[in-house]
Amino acid sequence: MTLVLTPPRPSLLGSIAVWAASEAAAKVARIAATMMAARMLMPEQLGIIALVLATGEMLKALAENGVGQRIIAAPDAMLEATCNTAYRLFRFWCFGLFGFACLIAAGFDQLADARETAILLIVFAVQFLFMPFGLVQCFRAMRAGRSRSVAAIAGGQIILSAVLAIVLLALWPVAAAMVLPRALTAPAWTLMMRRLAPWQRQPEAGYAPLRPFVTFGGAVLGVEAVKALRMQADKFIIGAFLGMEALGVWFFAFNAGLGLAMSFSTAFGLALFPHLCAERAGQDRRTALNGALRLAAIAVLPIIVLQSALAPVYVPIIFGERWSEVSDLVSVLCLAAGPAVIWTAVSQWLRAEDRAGDDLRAAVAITLLTVSSLALAAPFGLTASVYAYLAASSFAQLGAAVFILRFRA
Repeated sequence: MTLVLTPPRPSLLGSIAVWAASEAAAKVARIAATMMAARMLMPEQLGIIALVLATGEMLKALAENGVGQRIIAAPDAMLEATCNTAYRLFRFWCFGLFGFACLIAAGFDQLADARETAILLIVFAVQFLFMPFGLVQCFRAMRAGRSRSVAAIAGGQIILSAVLAIVLLALWPVAAAMVLPRALTAPAWTLMMRRLAPWQRQPEAGYAPLRPFVTFGGAVLGVEAVKALRMQADKFIIGAFLGMEALGVWFFAFNAGLGLAMSFSTAFGLALFPHLCAERAGQDRRTALNGALRLAAIAVLPIIVLQSALAPVYVPIIFGERWSEVSDLVSVLCLAAGPAVIWTAVSQWLRAEDRAGDDLRAAVAITLLTVSSLALAAPFGLTASVYAYLAASSFAQLGAAVFILRFRA
């Protein structure tokens, strides 16, 4: 008789801690790069960076199309067939995203006379050409309970990118120094993922049907696209109403405040989905969600509040005295991560329950309320915009979570 050993399932707290450490380290590294940029570049240059990164991150969010989550949730008997189909979809989708980025860049160049922005967007998009060759391995590793290694690789890439940005800014203080490292470090991520979980296509295993990928992935893609719009539309709104200099200030405040605080929300979601999938559907999974929400209230939310309280202290020390006048904006933006943690948990539970459609509808409502509130407040200045963003996003995310858990569970 052959004894089959399955790896022990890591605790949710342990997984969250690992992802949080990775996300926090990555965010700190990016904040260090932002700190260098804040000292070396003018607000107008920061505005260009903000526009490129906002557009690029919205495109990158479209790579979160639910295909990887099908790998994590696939039955053992269908794993290889699921991976074969997933690999095809990853290549088609990521190469398409690169082409779409080039079209948007052409629009920036021809319609807005923003050639530097266009070139930098294409540079950012180069990473899409490398992603499909490591994505199957990434999600297989997460399925196998190797989230710590996946987190370490993801965090390591971002840290390396930030270090390269700092070096380039010191040698070449231009906006390109903040974007070029995103493309330069993409091959390293792919190679490390391929070494972490070696995998080759097995044609004899066949291919999983496309329909489950389309129905589930379509809703997940919609959620991620809407979420990306909610997280990035603020840059376009601030730039349109208040100009590139104000956009540079907003970009700094967003990264120094909400950018770091949101790392805890991101880590929470990445760790929670495999944990929920490991539980039986129905009451067991709902019990796991309730435990995750209690854990968030005890371990995650206090850290976010502490960061908000300390912003007036760390902003002038880390970024320089000229940014101390916006430390209050940083404090307020930090607090927006709290409701995001709660909604992230409910969103991952909906996906684990194969209710991505409900997730999508809620995400649309949250985004419409947040973006419209910001658009109404933007003409009145950055302070009004910050408070409107906090109020609208908090009300929308907490309201959606309560509504779903009480009336749609």
